[in-house]
Amino acid sequence: MSNLKSQIKNEKKILAIYGLGNVGGPITAAWLRKGAKIIGVDISRKLLENIKKGTSHQKEPFISDIFSNALKKKKLTVTSDGILASKKSDIKFVAVPVGLKKNKIELNALLSATTSISKGLKKGDAVIICPSLPPGTTQKIVKDILEKNSKLKAEKDFSLIYNPERIFEGRALKDIEENYPAIVSGYGKKSLQFADELLKIISKKGTLKMDSMANAEAEKLFEGVYRDVNIALANELADYCQKIGVNFWDARKGANSQPFCHLHFPGTGVGGLCIPVYPRFIIESSSKIGKHVKLIEYSRKINDNMPKKCVQDALSLLKNKVKGSKVAVLGLGFRGEVTDSRLSPTYTVVNEFLKKGCTVTVHDPYIFEDDKLSKRVLLTKDLSEAVNKVDLIFISSDHKMYSKLDKKSITKANKPILIFDGRNILNKENFKKESIFTIGY
Repeated sequence: MSNLKSQIKNEKKILAIYGLGNVGGPITAAWLRKGAKIIGVDISRKLLENIKKGTSHQKEPFISDIFSNALKKKKLTVTSDGILASKKSDIKFVAVPVGLKKNKIELNALLSATTSISKGLKKGDAVIICPSLPPGTTQKIVKDILEKNSKLKAEKDFSLIYNPERIFEGRALKDIEENYPAIVSGYGKKSLQFADELLKIISKKGTLKMDSMANAEAEKLFEGVYRDVNIALANELADYCQKIGVNFWDARKGANSQPFCHLHFPGTGVGGLCIPVYPRFIIESSSKIGKHVKLIEYSRKINDNMPKKCVQDALSLLKNKVKGSKVAVLGLGFRGEVTDSRLSPTYTVVNEFLKKGCTVTVHDPYIFEDDKLSKRVLLTKDLSEAVNKVDLIFISSDHKMYSKLDKKSITKANKPILIFDGRNILNKENFKKESIFTIGY
């Protein structure tokens, strides 16, 4: 057993995790499984209470149980006091969200967590930054805050590390522990060596060392940008196929049988705090140096426009009966099988229907309340209620339950049954006589 691993297991090194949500929660669980003693920090009192009750992270396997057991064994404590957590810990992970506000990078949570850490930072401590960031952020902004408030120097007095999260909601813990090597980088050689030894403790695939923290920050953005551009390409090709009478899905299946082709799925839009956000980081960063990343910018425009385009296509099914029509939008989650609706394309879909004078009901099997939807919109988990007397069914998220729909599931809808399947998730054999419109079909 390595010296660091032994120190963590024997509580000689205490960990603090800043941010216990979709990223910090799984990171915390991974370290608890290795026997670490952890101080969990979050500003959301509701989340802290849910962790204590054992009701947090319901869609992430094992995490709530791991938290509950750790609380009983006093291996985990939770608090909203980031300064105290910094004083009492030796290794600090920052896993707070970084996103966009009016298409501008929003670093407030990162700056707040970093400031709290700096006021309790001690010689020999280590700070590990995990959110996806524009290249240079950790060294140019985080480092300066830590050094200014602590009067300590990175690399000389404390280790500064950038270790980007690499998770997929719904399997986050497995991703951290088994699926990918951990990307590690440091301000200097000592920081990088510490990062390498530390992250190997929880990553079965080991680590992949990067030459600089900026390189590691760029790497993480590239992962998301690749997917965003690929989705935009799929959307363009699906639109092309639709116009010339070709089945995109059949063509895609054939194309992807060639090992160098990896066409993604087209759909009603790209949501969440990852794929639509990372390109914006690069777009904004590049604009500051007078560089236009044209392919990335155009791909974002294509994907941003998809909810509006899909609504227009769906409304064509109603012909001249648009205003006053009742529409059931299925799925509020930004993708299937998640309880997360952040930046979900469904919001734009709903607003477009409302602009056209439609009455809208939204169904989601996992999200029961939402304050971002218009007050004119009913959100329900009851599918029968959602489709009752509707003129159009619009599938926006690819929840698994929607793939099992058949005529019996939607008997309360008006006849003829009109369906816009924005995710190509329906089994067409279940709807042989119904009017189903699918992207690229």
